[in-house]
Amino acid sequence: MRKSTSRYVFEWFNCLFMIFMCGLMLYPFLFVIAASLSDSSVVARGMVGIIPRGFNVRAYEEVFKYQNIWSGYRNTVLYTVCGTVVNLVLTVCGAYPLSRKQFYGRRVFTFFIAVTMFFSGGLIPTYLVMRSYKLLNTFWVMILPGAISTWNMIIMRTFFQGLPVELEEAAIIDGCNDLGVLMRVVLPLSTASIMTIGMFYAVGHWNAWFNAFIYLKDFDRYPLQLWLRMIVLQNQLNDITNMQSGAVDMGAENLISDTIKYAVIVVAAAPILCVYPFIQKYFVKGAVVGSLKG
Repeated sequence: MRKSTSRYVFEWFNCLFMIFMCGLMLYPFLFVIAASLSDSSVVARGMVGIIPRGFNVRAYEEVFKYQNIWSGYRNTVLYTVCGTVVNLVLTVCGAYPLSRKQFYGRRVFTFFIAVTMFFSGGLIPTYLVMRSYKLLNTFWVMILPGAISTWNMIIMRTFFQGLPVELEEAAIIDGCNDLGVLMRVVLPLSTASIMTIGMFYAVGHWNAWFNAFIYLKDFDRYPLQLWLRMIVLQNQLNDITNMQSGAVDMGAENLISDTIKYAVIVVAAAPILCVYPFIQKYFVKGAVVGSLKG
């Protein structure tokens, strides 16, 4: 069919609008990368855009000399991998029974589970619970408090409900029990949903810092994001102290503080950004379909 003039105008306007929105979203990250690769004096004068000026990698050299960055990387990777595995196992174990029509009382259980999305015990009661179970300053305090997300479980439950019932019946006729149906039929057909929900969980663990700030005391257990927070705040405190004392020459270390801050942000965000393109193709099928069906 021949397109009308108004259709052409709409498509051009839509393309220009999407390009504009992409530019708005990409600019902050491109700026951070450019600032981390630019000369510190240029960054201090605010003369950096999305292209590095006075290209150098001194900030990255300083960052990788910082031993706590490496320990933070190790801890963050462990928290992300173990936490995501625990999240997915519990989410699947919760979503699958609630998706079966023959499960007696599933509506009641779904109601009580959904209530937790709107009400929580609060920070202090949660802290007391962690202390009573002797989880403070341990590896598991970063995993167990957020072991399952009600929203993600509901999305996965809805996805399971959209699978053909005939496949389950055929597996039962062939001799599969409920666990066999889950492992051999449901999970292989739910790759998109599992990958999408897993990505959500992984990003949450990778960016988590508040639980570490509240529950951890040992620096060796700090995740990368908490070290990033401390570095950024320390730079700010140094700047405030220098302004209050009337200092003019802040020295070489303070001169590159901004570039180090930007370099740490890039180092912290790069791994999860590298993983995202491999998972992105599952997002529409796994999240949108799972949230709208049934």
